[in-house]
Amino acid sequence: MPEAFIYDHVRTPRGRGKSDGSLHEVTALALAETALRAIKDRNGLDTKLVDDVVLGCVDPVGEAGGDIARAAALVADYGNHVPGVQINRFCASGLDAVNFAAAQVMSGQQDMAIGGGVESMSRIGLGASGGAWPVDPAIAVKSYFMPQGVSADLIATKYGFSRDDVDAYAVESQRRAERSWKEGRFKNSVVPVRDVNGLTILAHDEHMRPQTDMQSLASLKASFVQMGEMGGFDAVAIDAHPEIEAVDHVHHAGNSSGIVDGAAAVLIGSKEAGVAAGLKPRARIRAFANIGSEPALMLTGPVDVTEKLFRRSGMTTADIDLFELNEAFASVVLRYQQAFDIPSDRLNVCGGAIAMGHPLGATGAMILGTVLDELERTGKATALVTLCIGAGMGTATVIERV
Repeated sequence: MPEAFIYDHVRTPRGRGKSDGSLHEVTALALAETALRAIKDRNGLDTKLVDDVVLGCVDPVGEAGGDIARAAALVADYGNHVPGVQINRFCASGLDAVNFAAAQVMSGQQDMAIGGGVESMSRIGLGASGGAWPVDPAIAVKSYFMPQGVSADLIATKYGFSRDDVDAYAVESQRRAERSWKEGRFKNSVVPVRDVNGLTILAHDEHMRPQTDMQSLASLKASFVQMGEMGGFDAVAIDAHPEIEAVDHVHHAGNSSGIVDGAAAVLIGSKEAGVAAGLKPRARIRAFANIGSEPALMLTGPVDVTEKLFRRSGMTTADIDLFELNEAFASVVLRYQQAFDIPSDRLNVCGGAIAMGHPLGATGAMILGTVLDELERTGKATALVTLCIGAGMGTATVIERV
């Protein structure tokens, strides 16, 4: 079976996902174009070699709808022959897009493809695409539907993480992100977003709050108390997990992922395609997997999918140098670390979404690129990338540096 290699990756900076964010005037199409054009231009890529563009987008409606991958490929001057497809597996969409591109190469059906994602959360509101899961009793009751923040608090309660625990993790995420920017760890991968005149709109992640400390986080009220207690979702959580007497609400905006805008692209190809393009591979895709997990806990899918991936690949935690887990909520990371006894110096070493933000459809591709850069910087070999997913799922990918 052909191997799938990573030849390059880029991402935009993450803009604050509000009307006063720097990228609010930039459409999702323009963000995706920025990433695709950067991959093309910096590699001198002949787009005749590109067989497909796969982009994750969690809310593909309005200006972000209508198969944004195809539209972005056209706008980025890839040529009429390059198709595109938009996929949605909630927060793992960007990583799954990379996996889909890799699978096409590994199957021998394509030679070169781009996986990535885009989300403009300041322009297309979170949840704008709707869905039956939260509102139709046929699925909501059966799956113990509750808002993700309540599920994150349920995880903290069930596995014994206090408010101090989750806040301390958030402070460390901010510290690591600030250090990574100061040390230039992202300089080769982050491409600025520019306006039509070529002037830079944003070149740096905008959501970061490096001044965050335990005292400032302690002043924030827990965000999900009202919907848990008054909205009845605490009762749903206890019904699903009767061993819990009461949900301890510990999450707030400071220890949860930030709402941001952004896009990312990863160039995937066979060995032969790389030779034809005059490119050297940076890493290979060794394994990937998806899994469904318990819908009530919802966000523990990374544990389950990592166990599945290890079973299928014959690998263990000892074979992984670095772990990159999306910081949807602090308890998600703490539970993952607890489950596999991962030292903190091997997990999210550059900071994560609590500090820099989580542009839903793009995040998976972004964090894969982040950990690849870190493997190269430190001379390490292997990394595992994973994300929790709404409705109880997990996606994971193992890459090995070439």
